[in-house]
Order: sequence, then C-alpha cells, then structure tokens
Amino acid sequence: MKTYVITGTTSGIGKALAEEYSKNNIVYAGYRNEKLKLTGENIIPFYVDYSKPETIQQAIEFINSQTEKIDTIFNVAGCVVAGALELIDMTELRRQFDVNVFGALELTRALSVNKVVNISSMSSFGIYPFIAPYCASKRALDILFNLYSLESGIKVVSLKLGSIATPIWSKSIKENNNVLEKSNGYEAECKYLVKNALKNETKGMPVSKVVDKILNIEKLSNPKPSYTIGFDAKVTEIFSHLPQGFINFVIENKLKSMRK
Repeated sequence: MKTYVITGTTSGIGKALAEEYSKNNIVYAGYRNEKLKLTGENIIPFYVDYSKPETIQQAIEFINSQTEKIDTIFNVAGCVVAGALELIDMTELRRQFDVNVFGALELTRALSVNKVVNISSMSSFGIYPFIAPYCASKRALDILFNLYSLESGIKVVSLKLGSIATPIWSKSIKENNNVLEKSNGYEAECKYLVKNALKNETKGMPVSKVVDKILNIEKLSNPKPSYTIGFDAKVTEIFSHLPQGFINFVIENKLKSMRK
C-alpha cells in the first residue's frame, strides 16, 4: 500500500482521487468543510484551510505524526477570485495566492514527499480577463514548483486542466458575488463570466475522465513536468504562444463585442 496526501477532497477532482486511491492505499484527505469531509476505509481526514496559517501547521504536525513518508501529494485545493481587477479588494488578492500557491508550497515542503502532482489550470497561460488573480496564482504555482523540483530533486508534475464539470464554478460565483454584482462599468463582461461558469459546470470534461488521465500520469516512473489536459486547454496553450500584441488585440475585440 502506498501513502497519498490529497487536498480539496470535499468535492470534484480531489474527492474522486481520494475515493479511487483509497481502494488500495492510505489516503490523507484534506478538507475545509466539516460536513463534507471524506470518511471510509483507508481514508484519514485532516482539516486545513490555506487562508488560516495556523491550520496548515496543524495539518503538517498531524500528518508527520502519522507517517514518515508520502509517496505522492496531490495539491488540489484552490479557489477563484474573480471580477475587474481594479475593483477587487487587496485582501482578496492576497487570499488568492495564500490558497492557490503559498498554502500548497508550505504543506509540501514540510512533508517527506517522493512526488508532487499539482492541479493547475489552462488559466496559467494568462489570457483570461476578469479572473486575473486566478490566472496569476496558477502561473505562480507552476513556476515556484518547477524551480522547487530543480532545486530539491523531487519530481513535480503540473496538470494544466481545461474546463471540468465540478462544483467549483457555482461555488466561485457565490464567493465572488459581491464584486460581480457591483461591477460598475463591467456589467456585460461579468454577466458573460457568470454565464460561462454555469455552462462549464455541466458541459465541462467529466471528472471521471480527468481522474483516469491523472491516474495514468501519476503511476509513470518518469512523468513529464507538465501536461495540458482537455481540448480547450490545448487551444489556450497554443494561443498563448502567439505574440502578446496579437493576443491582446483578439481579446480586446472579444470584450468590445460583449459591450454592444
């Protein structure tokens, strides 16, 4: 039996991964919502909220007291801070990085880990207005962990996922409702953002399909540092390599069409 640490296991990809790996392995399953924490054979739940630094240290102490070695840690937990950048409170910007970047790095560094698998996003290619904090946090996650891998020798894999049918979409709308509803001057763009999020929750790639791909990648003895998963993610990656001026031109025209 191997030992895994998986964060963000209350729903979506994290939950599906924890349920799959716990069939034949020990899984330390991180949760933030007590009502939704996973239980079951081979699952050891632990509480962690990356926006609360004291809970990270408590999680570290708990896991290290239970086991000396982690075969793979899956950094799944995350959030989306959305809205017009000029209207987002700085505390929310800092929370975005605490949850999506610093919390994952702090937990990973403090455990004895053989392999790290980060659930990143096509947003890390940085072409999506009105979710700028999320784009920047995922890019920062990729850069920091890639360099951490080079420095430490620990294998790190970044999975840049496209749109996945998970509850994160409606959850993100609810968490950002104040900014989205008071987006003076950006009403059309934010309305489109909400509409697209709700569409992705049902029309995105099924979680089961994504998990199958992740399982195949994780078991490789020498996986690549980065995988782009999903047609929309691959298109985004290609588009992101075009000249920045052309990218901006295309996006600016898309935004203008929303305002008509």
